[in-house]
Amino acid sequence: MANKRIDAPTGTATVGHEWDGIEELDTPLPRWWLWTFYLTILFAIGYVIAYPAIPMLHRGTVGMLGWSSRGALAKDMSAADMARQSSLERIAATDLDKLPANPDLLRQAVAGGSAAFKVNCVQCHGSGAAGSKGYPNLNDDDWLWGGDLKSIHTTLEHGIRQPGDDATRQSMMPGFEGMLDAGQMDAVAQHVLSLSRKAKPSPQGGQLFAQNCAACHGASGEGNRTLGAPRLNDAIWLYGGTKEDIVRQMIRPRMGVMPAWGGRLDPVTIKMLAAYVHSLGGGEQTPAMATVTSAEVGKVQAAPAGADTPAQTPNARK
Repeated sequence: MANKRIDAPTGTATVGHEWDGIEELDTPLPRWWLWTFYLTILFAIGYVIAYPAIPMLHRGTVGMLGWSSRGALAKDMSAADMARQSSLERIAATDLDKLPANPDLLRQAVAGGSAAFKVNCVQCHGSGAAGSKGYPNLNDDDWLWGGDLKSIHTTLEHGIRQPGDDATRQSMMPGFEGMLDAGQMDAVAQHVLSLSRKAKPSPQGGQLFAQNCAACHGASGEGNRTLGAPRLNDAIWLYGGTKEDIVRQMIRPRMGVMPAWGGRLDPVTIKMLAAYVHSLGGGEQTPAMATVTSAEVGKVQAAPAGADTPAQTPNARK
């Protein structure tokens, strides 16, 4: 630039161009800044040599140190799997009923069961295990076949009405259409509602209930876990608790099916699922009553309305 000169006040040369009387000083960069810049260049060169950095046609450079983010992730996952495997082995070696005696191991089992529940069970029971109409709520203390650890484990392993599994949970409620007329079924429904104080007692309904329902559900609707008969004297209903819902269940009983997870999940996962479901709030400490298989339930036959031998058995609610 022909117009370069030394600026008198600062003693610094100008760059040689001017605009509207304004000139730019050619002030040199601070030495510390220059050395920092040079060091970053050296660091970048070293980084490119040591680590994966330059993209190529099919893959990037691997770097002289052989490190990669994928390799580091695989190493971390392997370490996590080894730690998890140790916990799984301890859970597998511990009897189900002895898990509560080891709080730390039980916490690990519940955590593992929670993860398995989110993958396999939320589709029916919901993410919070609260269920919905037709799908049981697992948070309450209303259990059809028992809510202790072993009973829950048996239900998970063999399922409910699972074809091909002789140990599956099994119960069956007969349809009363043709056995009772509309007025009689209405009276029975009113009596059932009266058991939970939702309606006035019906003498006719009470008599019909005693003849046709009490052998399974109990005289006061307390249910029977041996037969898989639900309680009728509480406020928990799977298919609805109105008179119309109860009559509909008497006419065309709805009986849900739950898959037998014993053939789909490994034994440790089923054990962890049992621990998780048991921990939700309704788990029982004492063993449930003895259960029956589908073959044993099949021996119980329905009797005509009003006969001395009552009809068997109700639909499952849980």
